[in-house]
Amino acid sequence: MKTTKTSQTLAIILCLGALPLLALTTGCAGDRYHQSTGEAIDDHGVSSRVKSALSNDQQYKYDGVDVVTFKGTVQLSGFVDSSAQRSRAGALAKSVEGVKEVENNITVKQ
Repeated sequence: MKTTKTSQTLAIILCLGALPLLALTTGCAGDRYHQSTGEAIDDHGVSSRVKSALSNDQQYKYDGVDVVTFKGTVQLSGFVDSSAQRSRAGALAKSVEGVKEVENNITVKQ
């Protein structure tokens, strides 16, 4: 009887101890619509590098352009004065390390 009680107690302790490990491994996974923790960190770095490339451009300054990255795809949005600025922003973003694709949704002011 004592062995059974000890075994049950040990089993409960092991199960409760495994719960945090299970939560940690499933909480970090990504899927098609959600980023994993690593992807979120990588995407933040890509966004920062794209913003830096846009702000350091010698021809134009891109104050009105927003940059969002999801799983390596960079989305540019906002407003610029000319179609040349729009094209240049897309080209600059594509040249940044870690960018897989660029969705250039920048609007040219009329």
